[in-house]
Amino acid sequence: MSSIIIFTFSILLISPFSVSSLIDVTDDGDNENPTAYEVIQSYGFPKGILPIGVTGYELDKSTGKFKAFFNGSCSFSLEGSYDLKYKSTIGGIISKGKLKELTGVSVKVFFFWLNIVEVYTTEDELGFSVGIASAGFPIDNFEDCPQCGCGMDCNGVVEAHQGNVATKIRTNPFVSSI
Repeated sequence: MSSIIIFTFSILLISPFSVSSLIDVTDDGDNENPTAYEVIQSYGFPKGILPIGVTGYELDKSTGKFKAFFNGSCSFSLEGSYDLKYKSTIGGIISKGKLKELTGVSVKVFFFWLNIVEVYTTEDELGFSVGIASAGFPIDNFEDCPQCGCGMDCNGVVEAHQGNVATKIRTNPFVSSI
């Protein structure tokens, strides 16, 4: 019996999918098990690109493959203008300031649901691409995480701890082609 345990343990230690290869440790070394929100922030993204409720994540630092997990699908509206859907698993390839080959996140544009395939940052803007078009928004719009079902305005009242988000969210009415 003990040889089976030792064999299993040794497989875990040399496996390319071992926990140490899937978790990104922050530079200061203080946090050995960072949250998904901390991981995306270490790549230059604001935590608010993920809604509240991430139950876990995987990160392969050698390839940048990233997955985040929720208990189920998540949808919400922001400012009554944008309807967003997150599947129970989202993923992509993350690097400093860029999340490409994104899967599991879509936005409603007019009557159609389009997959967001890339998210990128500039100095003060966060850009979202659906492939044929992209739109940019002030990065400070994403300081707080939205909540599944109600976005930033839950129970009809903006949460006091998040500040006056309803007046803070600004949009760029122009969509630019890639």
